[in-house]
Amino acid sequence: HSYNHRREGPEAMPTSRDVAPDINIGTSSMDRERWAPVVDAFIETLRGQRLNGEPIDVRENVSFQGKGEQTRFVHANFPETGCAIAVEFKKIFMDEWSGEPDWGTIERLRAMLASTVLVLESALRAMR
Repeated sequence: HSYNHRREGPEAMPTSRDVAPDINIGTSSMDRERWAPVVDAFIETLRGQRLNGEPIDVRENVSFQGKGEQTRFVHANFPETGCAIAVEFKKIFMDEWSGEPDWGTIERLRAMLASTVLVLESALRAMR
């Protein structure tokens, strides 16, 4: 999912980084303690990445808390086996007013997500 950070208009200042991380991880609907090995590994892998020479800002439950229907459904119905991580990208990959994509940034973000797959698989295997 993604969210706007230039809500006041195309010429306005972006929302402060204090309340708008590049990637927001929502975990409020899960048993956070149970899924800590998975979520922490995911967050740390993303935090180890850089975008345009800067560390990517990845934080938990800042701009969104992961209270969407899909995550709530998974955690309510599969609390022991379902770990739905709500991932919200700040629209740093496009001009949110014109809709113009930044294909280079999109590819870098895609690669960042892909880099988490083996880490997530390993964390899940370790929980068995």
